[in-house]
Amino acid sequence: MTYVQRAAERFRGGDPEAGIETRHAFSFSGFYDPDNVRFGPLAACNEERLAGGAGFAEHPHRDVEIVTWVVEGELAHEDSAGHVVTVRPGDLQRLSAGSGVRHVERNAGSVPLRFVQMWLTPSEFGGDPSYEVVRGIADGTPYALERADAVLHVRRLRDGERTALPDAPWLYVHVVRGAVRTADEVLREGDAARLTDAVDVEAEAIGSAELLAWEMHAEPHFG
Repeated sequence: MTYVQRAAERFRGGDPEAGIETRHAFSFSGFYDPDNVRFGPLAACNEERLAGGAGFAEHPHRDVEIVTWVVEGELAHEDSAGHVVTVRPGDLQRLSAGSGVRHVERNAGSVPLRFVQMWLTPSEFGGDPSYEVVRGIADGTPYALERADAVLHVRRLRDGERTALPDAPWLYVHVVRGAVRTADEVLREGDAARLTDAVDVEAEAIGSAELLAWEMHAEPHFG
């Protein structure tokens, strides 16, 4: 089964007056749709746009895996574990909140910042928080998120190039740039497809394209 969410169908949030524009794929913050809470362990896929100097003040997280992909600009990250890092396009950032962590995210530069941030619920709660940045992750290199039994695949494709997507009980495909044809659908920038029991799925670029694909194998256990 395939469900396609178009970019224009995302819920718009954030605080535009403060230079923060957010486009949510799932229920988030003050927006709640009981039929759109999560997909497998994926509970958020937020497209964030921050003006120069804008950002999110220090705030807490626990029992969530936060993966960030910078599209344009530079993201300044600081957390209560002492990490002070700048994340750039092509870098993958992971924050495992565990039993609790606080962090700040902001655009410390003068040019606009755009990034995709994805939240996954871990299979088990608690544990120590941890943090990692993978610099310049290569195409086709899978990034395993062990606490959530999920793997992120980054694909950058030339016009007409095809790529196999992973077989998985839950497969989430988000188009970062350009357009692709997959599962008999054309997905453009900001569009996403949710596929259950995905087998032998391919994506073909229409022009150059960049996409993120989550291969997910287990839903979280609550209680």
